[in-house]
Amino acid sequence: MSDIYSEKPWLKNYDAHVPHSLNYGEKTFAETFREVVNKCPDKTALMYMGARLTFRDVDRFSNQLAHFLVKSGLKPDDVVGLHMPNIPAHYISVIGVQKAGCVSTGVSPLLTPEEMRHQINDSGAKAVITIDLIFKKIAEVAEATKFSTVLVSEIADFMPGIKRFLGKLLKKIPTGEVGLLPGKVVKRFTDVMKEYPTDHIEVKRSFGDTIFIMYTGGTTGTSKGAVLTQKNYMYNCLQSVTWLDMQPNDIALSAFPLFHIAGLALGGFTLLGGITQICVPNPRDARFIINEIKSCKPTLMVNVPTVYFELMKKPEFKSLDLRNLKWCLSAAAPFPPDYIGELEGIIGKGNFIELYGMTETSPVTCCNPRYGKKKPGSIGFPLPDTEFKLVDPETGQLAKLGEPGEIVIRCPQVMKEYYKKPEETANSLRDGWLYTGDVATMDEDGYFSIVDRVKDMVIVSGLKVFTREVDEMLMKHPDIDMAASVGVPDPERPGSERVASAIVLKPGVEKSEGQKEKIREFLKKSAASYKIPKRIEFLDQLPTSGVGKILKREIKKFMVKE
Repeated sequence: MSDIYSEKPWLKNYDAHVPHSLNYGEKTFAETFREVVNKCPDKTALMYMGARLTFRDVDRFSNQLAHFLVKSGLKPDDVVGLHMPNIPAHYISVIGVQKAGCVSTGVSPLLTPEEMRHQINDSGAKAVITIDLIFKKIAEVAEATKFSTVLVSEIADFMPGIKRFLGKLLKKIPTGEVGLLPGKVVKRFTDVMKEYPTDHIEVKRSFGDTIFIMYTGGTTGTSKGAVLTQKNYMYNCLQSVTWLDMQPNDIALSAFPLFHIAGLALGGFTLLGGITQICVPNPRDARFIINEIKSCKPTLMVNVPTVYFELMKKPEFKSLDLRNLKWCLSAAAPFPPDYIGELEGIIGKGNFIELYGMTETSPVTCCNPRYGKKKPGSIGFPLPDTEFKLVDPETGQLAKLGEPGEIVIRCPQVMKEYYKKPEETANSLRDGWLYTGDVATMDEDGYFSIVDRVKDMVIVSGLKVFTREVDEMLMKHPDIDMAASVGVPDPERPGSERVASAIVLKPGVEKSEGQKEKIREFLKKSAASYKIPKRIEFLDQLPTSGVGKILKREIKKFMVKE
């Protein structure tokens, strides 16, 4: 029986260059990259601090890394943790890991030692690639984890020679101490580039093999690994590049870190498309980004909303010559519709694009058209070969046109499973459909718009925070009786949120500003900084339903009103 979703009203509004279905082929990541290198070896692949690495350079460096990994004893499907900002070594590592037949997992430098230990152990990572600045974070968890090898790069690696020399001499390039780790091999990235052969290496992989294990929040409070296959990622690559009409002569700039699925998507998609990319090591450095835009003249930009807001505050950004810029894409968090006009006043009318994706979907599933009508506040249409439907989370019935429902997705880019979590997998993947936990509406033209979240999730500058995890950490504090956390708008960063917590203290504990600071200091031991509540309110009791369930919606109303 037909319904409004199976009729796919969005198809009639696709851009003319986008077919309803694509011909994908079965070439793996490494095979596709080899074709790109053969086609344009001398083209610039990466721009970094004035240096330009060609596709031939990246190919050779990644061959050396792959030889090192294989020589170190890593086998096909072994996991390598990539714990770096967006420096050349990170891009090279993504490719080198694939050539060695291994699997990479992005390890955020923002994780606490406890969170990092969990991810490294859960993924079974055999090696970690990091930089000297954050080597101490790896050292903190080394004894409690089973990885055998650490490779250490530096910010200065791959910079132009004179800039690297003067930067180190004048101590303008930040560095960190690197020491020995008992029972583990610690080696410099540049030594591998000197000692190992550059000849081609490519361990055979199939289209059904795992390519990445990318971690996302778990309903139990611990993160879980989304297992993405070669097919998932490579299909999504073709879908996204086709949809956005990305061309080999494009130059891309993204502040999304490669350890995040959005950064990994753009980083990989550009490398596989023969497209030049500008490396942005620090996404918070707006002046660096502005200077790179000025000197490198990107044609495409992909950022989290907060990066755009920081750029929009700078007069230098508003005065840039952006005639080369084709479009700016926003992802990972909602972009307030009221600010789109202001941004388009700088980048050009119609050049702003918002999309929707998840770690579990490799990541892109829905996007506003590249050339067609873009509706403010909308995430656009499902990509080719991607089915959406909206269902009532309580009844499972299809939502009527214009009414909210949970987004449920069926497409080739949906993950294989959550790594070693069959119950979590069964809860999210049902009869071939992924239940996203996000609530949206669809209009008569097939445009989807996010209106709420089923999961208690807060988005802080593009980073996901599950409030249940925060609540569980708060409840471990000896002075806290009950706690419930919600997300509230961040007045300093439109489109972003802050974590706010309502807390009931145990009898006899004084309500004070000092007590709030003690709680925050307590959380710093087990939570990343962006998860710690910016606002804490002490209540005599939490609002509950008739069956005793804490009503977070009432807490949120109180927090927003106050």
